Amino acid sequence: MDAPGHHLARMRDTAPLVHNITNFVAMNFMANVLLAAGASPAMVHAREEAAEFAGLAQALTVNIGTADPDWGAAMEEAAVVMNGAARPWVFDPVGVAATRFRSDLSQRLIDLGPSVIRGNASEILTLAGLSGAARGVDAGDSVEAAMEAARRLAQSTGGVVAVSGPVDYVTDGSKGYRVANGHPLMARVTVMGCSLNGVIAAFCVGQPVLEATAAALACYGVAGEAAAETAQGPGSFQPAFLDALAALTPEALDAGARVSPA
Repeated sequence: MDAPGHHLARMRDTAPLVHNITNFVAMNFMANVLLAAGASPAMVHAREEAAEFAGLAQALTVNIGTADPDWGAAMEEAAVVMNGAARPWVFDPVGVAATRFRSDLSQRLIDLGPSVIRGNASEILTLAGLSGAARGVDAGDSVEAAMEAARRLAQSTGGVVAVSGPVDYVTDGSKGYRVANGHPLMARVTVMGCSLNGVIAAFCVGQPVLEATAAALACYGVAGEAAAETAQGPGSFQPAFLDALAALTPEALDAGARVSPA
C-alpha cells in the first residue's frame, strides 16, 4: 500500500464533506475530530432530509448507537443514495447483539453493502453469525478471535471490515493489515470509536478503500499516541487528541505508523 501519509495528504487536499448519522453521545466530538483531521462534517439525521443531504456529501457514516425507527430508515435511505453515486459509506454496528431492533437494522444495512464495516471484535463476530461475548456495547472478545469472521464478512458483503482493538485488523476478504497504533487512554473516552468512523469515511473518498482504511486507523492511532504524551487522564486527553490530530503531518504519520500485512 502507499505510505499512510500519502492518504492523509490526499484526504486533506479533498477536504471531503462527510455526512454522519451517528449517536447523540458522539455528535459534537465527532464533528470536531473531522475538522481537526481536515474534513468537513455534517450531522444530519432527520428522515425528511437525510437522503437529500446524502446527495450533497462525498461520504457517509451510519452508527446505530442511539438509533430509533426513523433514524434507521434515514440511514437506509442515505446509504441507497451513496450506493447510487458510487460514494463510500461506513457502518458501525454499535451493540448489535444487545437487542432485536439493533440486529434487524444492522442486517438491513449490511444487505445494502457498506464500503466499510467497523466494529469491535464481538460486534464483528455477531454480524458474521457467530457467538460473541459482548457486554452491551463493549467487546468481550479479542481481535484475533474475530479475524476469520472479519474475512468472511468482507467476502460476503464485498466491502472492507475493520476490527478495532489494541491492534486493529482490516481486511477486504483476501488481503489484510494489522495496525498497531494507539494508546490505552483512547478506550477510556466513549466517543473515540464513533468518531473514527468519520475519519475512515473521509480517507476513503477517491482512494482504495482497504488501504485508505488502514491509513485512517494509523492516523488516528498516531494522534492518540501523541495526545497521551501530555494528557493527565481521559478528560485532558480529548482536547489533546484534537490538537494532535490537527498537527499531524504526513511525514510524522509515515514515521509513526505501524502497519503490517496480515
